[in-house]
Amino acid sequence: MANDVNRLIDMLYERIEDAKAPALKPNMSMVDRDEMLDLLDELRAQLPVEIKRAQELLAAREKFVDDAKRDVDRMMRQAELDAKAKVSDSEILYAAKEKARQIVSRAEERSRQLYQVANEYAEDALARTEEAVQAALDEVKQSRVSFRSASAAKAQEQREKLEGRSLEEPE
Repeated sequence: MANDVNRLIDMLYERIEDAKAPALKPNMSMVDRDEMLDLLDELRAQLPVEIKRAQELLAAREKFVDDAKRDVDRMMRQAELDAKAKVSDSEILYAAKEKARQIVSRAEERSRQLYQVANEYAEDALARTEEAVQAALDEVKQSRVSFRSASAAKAQEQREKLEGRSLEEPE
C-alpha cells in the first residue's frame, strides 16, 4: 500500500519534471491538468488504505497487550495456586511472588515498548503521507499558476497581433 502511494507521488514528480516549458517562460512548465488530477485522485484513494493499515497495527498492538495481561493474570493465579498447594514455606512463597512480579514487570515493559513503537510508526507514516500529499498539491498549484500566466500571455499576444492587423488594413 505504501508502495502505491509512493509510486503515485513518483509519477506526479515525473510528470511535472518532464513537462514542457513554454517558449517565453523557461522556468515554467505546462502539464496535462486532467492527468495530474487523475493521479491526485488515485493518491487520495490510497491514503485511507495507509491510515487503515496504521489503525490495524494499533489494534494488533492493543490485542497483544491484552493477551499479555491475560497471560500474566493466568500465570499469577497459577503461581499462587501452585505455591499454596505445594508449600506454605515463606521462602518458596516469596520466590513465587517475586517471579510473578518479574513476569508482570517484563510484560508491562514490553507493552510500553510495543505501544511506543506502534505510535511512532503510525505518526511517521501519517507525517510522511501528509508531506507527500502537501508537496504534490503545492506542485499542482504552482503548475496551475504557471498555466494561467502562460495562457494570459498567449491571449495578450493574440490580441496584440489582431490589433496590429486592424491598424494596417486600409480603410
